[in-house]
Amino acid sequence: MTDFSTLLNPEQCAAATAGDGPLLVLAAAGTGKTRTLVHRVAYLIEQGVPAERILLLTFTNRAAREMLERAQALSGDAVASIWSGTFHSICARLLRRYGAGLGYQPGFQIIDEDDQKKIIGDLVKANVPNAKDFVKKESILKMISEAVNEGREVKDIAARWQTKTAGVEPNAIAKIAELYEARKRELGAMDFDDLLVNGLKLLTSEKTARVREMLQEHFLYVLVDEYQDTNGLQAEFTDILAAKHRNIMAVGDDFQCIYTWRGAQIENIMEFPKRWEGCRVIKLERNYRSVPQVLDVANVVMRDSPRQFEKTLRPVRRDMGTRPAIFTVYDDTVQADEILKQIVEAHSRGYRYSDIAILYRSHFQSIKIQMSIAKRGIPFRITSGVGVFEQVHVKDVLAYLRLIVNPRDELSFLRFVCLLPGVGEKGAMKMWDKLGRSFDIDSAECREAVGNLLPAKAKSAWAPLKKALEIAHEHLNEDSIGEVIEDFTDLFYEDYLNDEYEEAEAEDRLNDIKELAAQISSHEEGLEGFLADVALMTNFDVKRNDPNQDRVTLSTIHQAKGMEWPVVFVPWLSEGMFPSAKATEENRMDEERRLFYVVVTRAKDELYLYSPQMRKSADGGVFPVDASIFIKEIPPELAARRRIYSPPPAYNDRRYGRGYF
Repeated sequence: MTDFSTLLNPEQCAAATAGDGPLLVLAAAGTGKTRTLVHRVAYLIEQGVPAERILLLTFTNRAAREMLERAQALSGDAVASIWSGTFHSICARLLRRYGAGLGYQPGFQIIDEDDQKKIIGDLVKANVPNAKDFVKKESILKMISEAVNEGREVKDIAARWQTKTAGVEPNAIAKIAELYEARKRELGAMDFDDLLVNGLKLLTSEKTARVREMLQEHFLYVLVDEYQDTNGLQAEFTDILAAKHRNIMAVGDDFQCIYTWRGAQIENIMEFPKRWEGCRVIKLERNYRSVPQVLDVANVVMRDSPRQFEKTLRPVRRDMGTRPAIFTVYDDTVQADEILKQIVEAHSRGYRYSDIAILYRSHFQSIKIQMSIAKRGIPFRITSGVGVFEQVHVKDVLAYLRLIVNPRDELSFLRFVCLLPGVGEKGAMKMWDKLGRSFDIDSAECREAVGNLLPAKAKSAWAPLKKALEIAHEHLNEDSIGEVIEDFTDLFYEDYLNDEYEEAEAEDRLNDIKELAAQISSHEEGLEGFLADVALMTNFDVKRNDPNQDRVTLSTIHQAKGMEWPVVFVPWLSEGMFPSAKATEENRMDEERRLFYVVVTRAKDELYLYSPQMRKSADGGVFPVDASIFIKEIPPELAARRRIYSPPPAYNDRRYGRGYF
């Protein structure tokens, strides 16, 4: 028998070798959560528990594979028959075996997002008199998904989506949702939400009561990873499965619950001990990842947070390293320069580029950094795989600007015109040819010609665009590029984004565009110089995407959860940026605080925090911003503070405003 006390620390060992009954393992950042779960599996196997009677639920297939591989290394092939996978995959597996009781055949189809859009689109065309004026299919699917995950009626969700459903009765949207459900039934198909809904229904329906009893008897042990990320359906699913034997082990960290915007319910982990009478709680607080100085800051972050399981990260590493550094800088230009300087210094000290990460609250906050790091020639990767200048909405705006600068830019004209309803690539190409393969925005004749060539449904959208084009060069002559972008956005593109995306995503994309305008307005070589730099960045992408290259990581904090780097940079710790203005307005500071805790605990050796004191506006000016509350709360003795508050040499130029220094 394995002596687990020699392989694990006392708290990990207590969790891995715990007796029967409900168990909540509060695994703080970097404390060996996966190691504990893997050894729990190995312990149960050694105790004679048949592997097929253990259920291990994760949130990613990668996590499930990693745990099984590590468990297999400990216990051999005996672990092969464990039920292990994501909530969706386990539900699909159960439904293929037992879904007949709910009217599904084992070979039911799982439809993807494209299939869903096709079905909804067909239903709208067949059942709505003026289909082109109805709510977009993407928005309908989002409403249906929200209703499913919140356990509410589609009409109630539709009523909440006021900007998306203007002029459309919520009951009309609910009717399409009913037809969608009927169509899926007719096809014998389920979407991803259905897997969770029907997986839970399998355990709650009287039609399948015997299946529920059999599964409750079968699974002796239920283990759940990342429990703080569960939604209501997932928590109820595991509660029911574990109800008979009561051997449920939930592993998670309330400090790292940062996905409530996509359905995670922090109440699930906070109320777990209340739901499970006699629940034992074990805290994993020994951190193997970070130097003590980083952990000192992390502990301060959550010290006064309401509604929490108190935990204190205790360092295992004894190398003292250096205190986290807080840089108060003039603006994002100085911020980017300082980050690059520190990256070069870290690289010269022996760190690889892949040991370094720049983690930010929102994607738009990385625009200046992406441009600066590319011009410096430092290899980097973006975890989403899409840089700012590769994103659809940014490319749309840049196409508009390129066309203003160069009337013979065919690709930009085609992209620009295809934004209009009813215009496809072939139609746009015909228009381009009829215009003589040139579109001069200053020519009233050209603008009128485009309007005459457009299909009927595009004409109403062309009117405001035409107005924006009429005054574009006037703004350019006044060096007011921000107003060019503002006109394009206000008169046309904001409505386009709101039609194409749900509210939160449309708002994020508008923030990207505002930041883009600010960067162009302050560019030393104006619009044409900015566009040239972007073109050079595009060529650099080939190098950046080389999978074998040593590269700095750029990522949002949400995408960085679960990862770690020796050196971490966090830009834009300023009020309105982090915490975000919207989170502050909506009183969601608790989650912003948890997000800051997550980013601090990604750093192993060195942590650099940056707080610009000036933000650029779209018109090229600047305005002051205060340091983030999270920076202010760090006691002076826990961080090395440096003030680089000198504005750039051109600060008296209009681009930098006047009167602040």
